[in-house]
Amino acid sequence: MVLFEIQNAVAKITFNRPKAYNSLNREMVLEVHRILDECAENQSIRAVYITGAGKAFGAGQDLQEILDPPNGMTVGDIVSQHYNPMIRKIRALEKPVVAAVNGVAAGAAANIALACDVVIATESATFIQAFSKIGLIPDSGGTFFLPRLVGWQKASALAMLGDKVTAREAEAMGMIYKAVPDEEFEATAWKIATKLAAMPTKGLGLTKRLLNQSLTNDLDTQLDAERDIQQAASETEDYQEGVNAFLEKRKPTFKGV
Repeated sequence: MVLFEIQNAVAKITFNRPKAYNSLNREMVLEVHRILDECAENQSIRAVYITGAGKAFGAGQDLQEILDPPNGMTVGDIVSQHYNPMIRKIRALEKPVVAAVNGVAAGAAANIALACDVVIATESATFIQAFSKIGLIPDSGGTFFLPRLVGWQKASALAMLGDKVTAREAEAMGMIYKAVPDEEFEATAWKIATKLAAMPTKGLGLTKRLLNQSLTNDLDTQLDAERDIQQAASETEDYQEGVNAFLEKRKPTFKGV
C-alpha cells in the first residue's frame, strides 16, 4: 500500500490505495515511518518525494479504522502513534522533502503535505481541512503549520468551515509553493526533486534545521543560530566545491557532504 523506490538520489514514496483515494491506515503509516527512517540513514538518498497513486494525494485517515480500531486504539492513540511521528520525522529529516500533490489532499493528508519543505500541486488538486465536517480538529500539525503559512484569519476559517481550496488558491495564499497545469505536473514536480537532490544537500539540511528553530526562536537567538550553523556549513565539502567551481568557472558537483 506504499510504494518506495530510489531514482537519481531521490526516494520516491507513493501512497498506493487508489481505490480508497489513498486513505491512510495503520499499515501504511507504519511503513512510511520505516521508509523515512531509511531516508535519514541512507546517505545515497539526498531528497524525498511524496505523492499519491491515482486521482488523490490522500483522503486522510481511513474512517473505517476509527470505527473498527486496531488493537482497541482510541482516536488519540492513532494521532499519537501514526501521525505525530510521521510529521516529526519529516521535519527532523535534514534532507529536502517534496510533496507532489497529484489530486485531492484532505484531512491528515493535507497536513502531511504542508509539513513538507516544498509543496507542488497539479492545478486540479484541492486541499481540504475536512476534520470539522465530522466534529474533529485539524491534526498532523494542521493547527501549527496552517496559520504560519496563510495567517490567522485564513487558517481559522479554513479549519472551521472546511472549505475546498484549489491549488491555484493555495498558491496565491502562500499555502503551497506552486500549482502547475495537470499535463506538466509530474515532469515539473520530479524535476524539482532531482534538482534539490543534486544541490549541496548538507547545506539544505542545515537550512531546514534553522527554519525549524525559527518557529520558536526570538530574533537574537536565531541570529546566533545562523552564525553557528553558517560556520558548520562553511566546513562542508560542498561549500569548498561550490567556491572552487565559481572561481574556476565550471559547474559544481555536489555530494551532500
